[in-house]
Amino acid sequence: MNHYETVFIMNPVLSEEQMRETVQKFTKLLKDSKAKIVAEENWGLKKMAYSIQKKKTGFYYLIEFTTDNIELNNKLEVAYKREERVMRWITVKLDKHAVTYAESRRKRLDTKKQEA
Repeated sequence: MNHYETVFIMNPVLSEEQMRETVQKFTKLLKDSKAKIVAEENWGLKKMAYSIQKKKTGFYYLIEFTTDNIELNNKLEVAYKREERVMRWITVKLDKHAVTYAESRRKRLDTKKQEA
């Protein structure tokens, strides 16, 4: 089972509903392709290092998933290219050290949420 992480940046002029629809589209694609979603994180509106489409900010979203389907990354890339709300994306395969780090990061975030 391969472990992947995908981060995409959505246009900052989207409404909350449009953001949810976009995220649901990609999570549905993953679930329909028999991928198991391990974690999702909404990083919110962030300032970007450089302008993209004359925009200086964007909504960042991370999805961590596992799958055996090698072709899923190609499907995901085509879906990102077709979605006009997405400005940039990256999908990476995690090695065992990155998986361990991601698990510890999620645990830290969970403890912070429980404390708050």
